[in-house]
Amino acid sequence: MTYYAGLDVSLRTVNICVIDDQGEFIAETKVDSEVTDVVAYLDGLDQDILSVGLEAGTMTQFLTYGLQSAGFEVVCMEARQVKAALSASDECTWGWLCHRTDLQGRCR
Repeated sequence: MTYYAGLDVSLRTVNICVIDDQGEFIAETKVDSEVTDVVAYLDGLDQDILSVGLEAGTMTQFLTYGLQSAGFEVVCMEARQVKAALSASDECTWGWLCHRTDLQGRCR
């Protein structure tokens, strides 16, 4: 089975959601916005993460380089494109208000 992680990044914290290739929710947590904290959580999972998705923003370069250095494939997405894709999805008719679905969408 293939697993993906989606990150919702702010300056202080990162919300992490992990789904499988069927779109099933596996795990979620909130950690500090430090590469070491994100990597420690992802490495501590029983699942091997194929790729990590996050939106372009203030912390993008810092997290992208750190996650890549730790061996993760990182996919950076532009916020408006993510919002448009999620709004078109039947899974979340409330757009950005559906936090878990928002994160799951970034995983896909």
